[in-house]
Amino acid sequence: MTEEMIQAAYDPEFDFRDLPKVSLHDHLDGGLRPSTIIELAAEVGHELPETDAEALGNWFRESAVSGSLPRYLETFEHTLAVMQSHEALIRVAREFVEDLAEDGVIYGEVRYAPEQHLRQGLSLDDVVDAVQEGLDQACEELNSEGHPMQVGQLLIAMRHADNGVEIAKLALRHRGHGVVGFDIAGAEDGFPPSRMKEAFDLLAENLFPTTVHAGEAAGLDSIKDAILVGRAQRLGHGVRVAEDIEIEFGGVDEDGEELGEDTGLVSLGPVANWVRERGIPLEICPSSNLQTGATAEFGEGIESHPIDLLVQTGFNVTISPDNRLMSGTTLSDEFELLVEAFDYDLEDLLDLTLNAAEAAFVPLEMRELLVEYINDFYDHLLDGDDEDDEDFEDEDYEEN
Repeated sequence: MTEEMIQAAYDPEFDFRDLPKVSLHDHLDGGLRPSTIIELAAEVGHELPETDAEALGNWFRESAVSGSLPRYLETFEHTLAVMQSHEALIRVAREFVEDLAEDGVIYGEVRYAPEQHLRQGLSLDDVVDAVQEGLDQACEELNSEGHPMQVGQLLIAMRHADNGVEIAKLALRHRGHGVVGFDIAGAEDGFPPSRMKEAFDLLAENLFPTTVHAGEAAGLDSIKDAILVGRAQRLGHGVRVAEDIEIEFGGVDEDGEELGEDTGLVSLGPVANWVRERGIPLEICPSSNLQTGATAEFGEGIESHPIDLLVQTGFNVTISPDNRLMSGTTLSDEFELLVEAFDYDLEDLLDLTLNAAEAAFVPLEMRELLVEYINDFYDHLLDGDDEDDEDFEDEDYEEN
């Protein structure tokens, strides 16, 4: 790391929130403000475990730190309960984007399951329209204030339900009007992507992008199924692909030279090799992975998280916060966590950010604008140039 980078990264004035970011794996129902939950719950008569914003935020975080994905998912009942009306969805979506911008995000994809927001009579299309209205309100205001921001919707079909085809058709209906991709989520173990083969076939026939939750609560078979059946262009989490990587310490290298005890030869199994060689992006969420036990096989703390192994062995790694409320985190927090755990520098953070920009479900021209903006910012930061970067304009953005 250069002297300039050291000074930038450890300057008391340096704030990770100032870095331009791309957030690809961020759940709408996992990113509400505690104060908003309290206000909306009072309107609909939903009982909460806490009625003070700080106490409620602490409750969500403590409940999520269980090492169990099913327990982690239970916390969403309280957020979903207050996201059942047109007005509530607009507000939550608008605030979601405002909070992203506060964290330095310039492009985000917000994912949620429309089928979970029908309790008060909304149709699936009503839900998508309400969320888009909130996203548009926030993006328009932010862009007018000089903060470049675009956000696309990723529609989720719940794995345990049988609505895959219906949600796939919904996504296709709203293609070009805010929806940029399709996902499946929920209890992963026991509910493989192949359960929704018809939905994935329909999306593939229409050349519509998919990202699939895989390699979080289930292992290599889930990842393989996501690739083969789901035609996944990205893997949601995907962190357990590291289970298909073996490191043999000691021995000799290809030239017959002896390796030290701290030096290992890396061997990739067929699934890991396929993912790496094809550059399939991994949407890794470090804090969430620790909370849900996704990386328990590798150890307990962040230092044991296999993310650095994946980075060092050439996987296409991106970083996201997953559920900012439940994990008590932001994308900036995740970056800082990696810097502290693995001594990552600004060049490493730049690489991770560019990976995310290039994996976004937007047209090539938009990805190029994102890459240019991010590179310019980092160039100015490392060169000590305080000039403002030019914003990308709304008219440059064409939704997929």
